[in-house]
Amino acid sequence: MTLHHLTLIMGCVAALAAIAPASAEEARPDGKWSIALHGGAGTLTRARMTPEKEAEYRASLQAALDAGAKVLREGGTAMDAVTATITVLEDDPKFNAGRGAVYTWEGTNEMDASIMDGTNRAAGAVAGVGDVRHPILLARAVMEHSPHVFLSGKGAEQFAAEQGLEIVPPEWFATEERKKQLEKLKKEHLSALDVEFKFGTVGAVAMDQSGHLAAGTSTGGMTGKRWGRIGDSPVIGAGTWADDRACAVSATGWGEYFIRVGVAHEICDRMLLAGEDVQTAADKVIAEVGEMGGDGGVIVMSKDGEPVFAMNTPGMYRGRATSEGTNEVAIFSDEEPTKGD
Repeated sequence: MTLHHLTLIMGCVAALAAIAPASAEEARPDGKWSIALHGGAGTLTRARMTPEKEAEYRASLQAALDAGAKVLREGGTAMDAVTATITVLEDDPKFNAGRGAVYTWEGTNEMDASIMDGTNRAAGAVAGVGDVRHPILLARAVMEHSPHVFLSGKGAEQFAAEQGLEIVPPEWFATEERKKQLEKLKKEHLSALDVEFKFGTVGAVAMDQSGHLAAGTSTGGMTGKRWGRIGDSPVIGAGTWADDRACAVSATGWGEYFIRVGVAHEICDRMLLAGEDVQTAADKVIAEVGEMGGDGGVIVMSKDGEPVFAMNTPGMYRGRATSEGTNEVAIFSDEEPTKGD
C-alpha cells in the first residue's frame, strides 16, 4: 500500500467519523435538550383573528410545548417528547389533526401520521385512518411493533385495535367549524385553502439529553379531499425525517409540492452533505417549494439542539423550548416569538 493510498483511506475514515452520531454516554454530558412544534402554516393574519382567538391558540401551543418539554427535562427520550406533544395537539379541536380533523368530500375524517427515530432512522407511518384517537401513537406502534413502515386504511385500523390503541366513534372527531368549512367549500365551489386559511398539520421535533433526535407529524389532510388523497405528512422524507447525524424535521404545507421536493430529507441532506447550517438549509428548501408554486413551512432541530422555523406563508402556529431557558410561541411570520411562563 502506497503512502498516497493510506492518506486517502485515513481521510475517508476521518470524514465518516465526523458525521457519525455520538454515543448516548458522551453526547450531552451537560443535560442539554430542545423541542419545537408547529400547528399548521397558511394565511394566518391578524385581520383574520380576534384577540380572544389568538390568546386561545397561544395557550394551546404552550400547553403542548410544556408537555414535550417536561418529558425532556425529566430525562425522557426525544421519541417520548414528540409523541407527548403531538397527542396534546391531536386532542385539541383547534388543530387539524385527531379531534378537529377536517372532512373529506364524503363527510368523513381520514387522518395520516408519521414518526421517525434519529438514532437508527426507524420510522412508522399511517394513512387514511378514521377511528384511532391518536394517529401518532399508531404510527409509533407500526415502527416499534410491526415489520413495516407504512400502513393504510382498514389494515392500519385493524393493527391499531390489535395493539390496544384507543378506538373512538366518528363523533369524537366531529366539530361544527370543520363541517361548516366543508359545506362552504361545496356550496361556493372553493378550494381547501379558501375555507381553512392554513394547512392542517401538527408536528414536533426534539433532541433529548442523550443528543438523540426524533420527529413526528399528524394531520387530517385538506378539506374536501377526494379519492383517498394523501399528502406529505405520513410520507417519510417529505413530511417527516430524523437523523442524529444532521437534523429532525416536521413539515406543514401543500403536500403535493412537499412530496415532490422531498422537503424533510432534503433539508437534512443539505446539512449533512453540503455543510449548510440549519437555518440556511431550511430557508433554501422552503424557497424551492415556493418557486414550484407551493407554500407552507417547517420546524427543524439541528443535531446540536438548535430549533429553527422556516415558512413562505403569512403565519405558522409554532413554538420552541430549550434547557437553556428559551420558552416561546408565535403565530405570525413577522413577529418575534412570545415568551411563555
